[in-house]
Amino acid sequence: MVGPYQRLLDGRMSVEETGTAGAREAGERPDSPAVGWLLGRAPWALWAVAAVLMGAVIFNIHRHSPTVGMDNDFVVKAARALLDGGAPYADKRFLYLPSAVLAAVPEALLSAGKLRLLVPVAGVGAVVLGWLLALRIFRVPVRSRLAALGVAALAFFEPFRNVVNIGNWTLASVVALPLMLLLALRSRWVAAGAVLGLALALKPLLAPLLLLLVLARRWRALAVAVAVPVVASVLAALVMPHPGMFFTRTLPFLLHGQDGFARPFDASLGMILTRLGVPETAAYGVAAVAAVAGTGCAWARWRRGDQGPSRLVETAAMLMLAAFLVSRPSFDHYLLVVLPPLVASVALPGSAARTVWFWIALVPQVSGLVWPHLEALHRRAFRDAVMLWTVAAVMAWTCVRPRVLRAVATMPMGPESTDRTPVRDVF
Repeated sequence: MVGPYQRLLDGRMSVEETGTAGAREAGERPDSPAVGWLLGRAPWALWAVAAVLMGAVIFNIHRHSPTVGMDNDFVVKAARALLDGGAPYADKRFLYLPSAVLAAVPEALLSAGKLRLLVPVAGVGAVVLGWLLALRIFRVPVRSRLAALGVAALAFFEPFRNVVNIGNWTLASVVALPLMLLLALRSRWVAAGAVLGLALALKPLLAPLLLLLVLARRWRALAVAVAVPVVASVLAALVMPHPGMFFTRTLPFLLHGQDGFARPFDASLGMILTRLGVPETAAYGVAAVAAVAGTGCAWARWRRGDQGPSRLVETAAMLMLAAFLVSRPSFDHYLLVVLPPLVASVALPGSAARTVWFWIALVPQVSGLVWPHLEALHRRAFRDAVMLWTVAAVMAWTCVRPRVLRAVATMPMGPESTDRTPVRDVF
């Protein structure tokens, strides 16, 4: 007998059956009518609205933002320094592997005016592509209402607007994570490892996903994921002056949480606790414990052993969120890496996106809402921390919930509870 997820992997399952398979996986009731409506085909007018909103974001950033491509500029300057015979790591704010320098060379050949338009266009395109790939993990049609509404909602999400504005290379990870999971779901693990390796070569943000390959015991994929950035960085180091500055200058700068410029935007657990008056040693000790606990939740989720997209997505998301808790720094746009697959998982019962607290965590990031005492730039990290910590807590509970409920259900009764005769007329 062919199971539902085997048929899903073989491409023989319809969209309507996906929700049923998810219900069986989670042990809950089948899809609700609301989810069925979301999976239906979106009218062209809804897609037109989504396209107009994305165009408005691009136009506004291109014409009016004074910080367009601010983060992208650090990588482009490093590439231009290489072309001019200089040392890319002379700039302490170039924080990526040597391989990223070569990747930025094409941008270094463009004028500032072209980059000012390219950055928001590429940023919007990358996030939308990541969202559509995330939908395919759960076999949600890219022409569905869920797809169109997700694109439209991005226009009102502050982390999206921020990353599109500054052009941080986190955008590569937004595409790479769902693509990697989609390939892994289709048992193409070596290709998934190659995608992860390419993402690490651009920015090592997805390094925690190496643990996913370890949990899955996909050693060839792990070897490829490690080899790609290592080989690319070695080759890049051979053609640049003073590559050793990466170890003597860049790594110490990163390990100390960068400097006063970045710290006000750092939403990691340790940094927020220190800003609230907790001693630094204790604050970062708590952050380390939280990260270890999060990794344990990811391990527990993987050990559950069920097949299908939920296992991959939830384990990967928990690994990334655990790293974000202890990362120095941890910015708001990092959450965009894990949010698309998590939101797309609303197609399956029992997912984190079916939890009200998941959506409550995103409320502080709705563009246009004014939060008293938290609007100043040096305080917005507190809003970002609420989102990060709440999403991490929701994911941790999602990972361990079946085990907890099963333990409660099988808890042995005490001697005084052996008599199960119904008691009537107590009141």
